[in-house]
Amino acid sequence: MFKIKNKITLFLLIATVAVTNAQIKIGDSFPYVQLQNNKNATVKLNSFKGKTVLVDFWASWCAPCRMANKNLVKLYDQYKGQNFEIVGISIDNDKTKWLKAIEKDKMKHQQLTDPKGFDAKTAVTFGVDALPSTFLFDASGKLIAINPTEAQIIAQIKKNK
Repeated sequence: MFKIKNKITLFLLIATVAVTNAQIKIGDSFPYVQLQNNKNATVKLNSFKGKTVLVDFWASWCAPCRMANKNLVKLYDQYKGQNFEIVGISIDNDKTKWLKAIEKDKMKHQQLTDPKGFDAKTAVTFGVDALPSTFLFDASGKLIAINPTEAQIIAQIKKNK
């Protein structure tokens, strides 16, 4: 009985460490992410290196996300020509609802999908446990802020001009 308890404890410890290490932290580089966009093309997150990048996790069914999309559209329109990119990652399970939300919210920035809800590999890698969740990367591809304010985003864009 004692050996079984030890094995279970060891397994839980290893699993906890693995999950903890999977979540991105300030100072980490772009994680390896390769997802389909809304035009059925494969996009690699690290392809945006050299730009200030805001990664935005959202879903069509998330009311706060849909409200935040209005601000993201304005922010993108204002700064898209200044080495700035927003990469939306939807955790929607329903592709049709996701595509309709993109159209309705008039989002022109990059839109990717990882359709397994909060269990999506990308959501787990980033440690997403609530929506919307945003992650700000500098031009070198390093994570500099989690859920940054608009002022923090704009300051980073201006720093990278």
